[in-house]
Amino acid sequence: MLVLSLLTAVVALLATLALAFAVVALRRTARPRGGGVDALPEDLQGLRQEVAALTAESRAALRNLAVVRYDAFGDMGGHLSWSLALLDEAGHGVVLTSIHGRSEARTYAKNIAAWTCDQPLSPEEQESVDHARP
Repeated sequence: MLVLSLLTAVVALLATLALAFAVVALRRTARPRGGGVDALPEDLQGLRQEVAALTAESRAALRNLAVVRYDAFGDMGGHLSWSLALLDEAGHGVVLTSIHGRSEARTYAKNIAAWTCDQPLSPEEQESVDHARP
């Protein structure tokens, strides 16, 4: 009986030690690297600044695009002529137009500012701007 009591006490002591080691190991691995918990808000602030910079930069990207294909002349088919609007988030960019005839092709570029153009737009060019607008 004495041996059983002694064995139970040793097992309880070993279990307590194992639990203590597990708690210490868990605390060490849960602690963030680079200065502890106080460093976390600085890291988050840095990430927030990077996201804000990328968001501001992406506003100037030409990401609103639309192509309108059409027949510029009644005697030709195949929709070889086209107008392409390349615009950023604020509607600044360019409309490129290529008009294809039997013997030649002509290409035009018109500046767009705030979804409008100082020069008159053809119906197809205006349609490409309208389709590019979100």
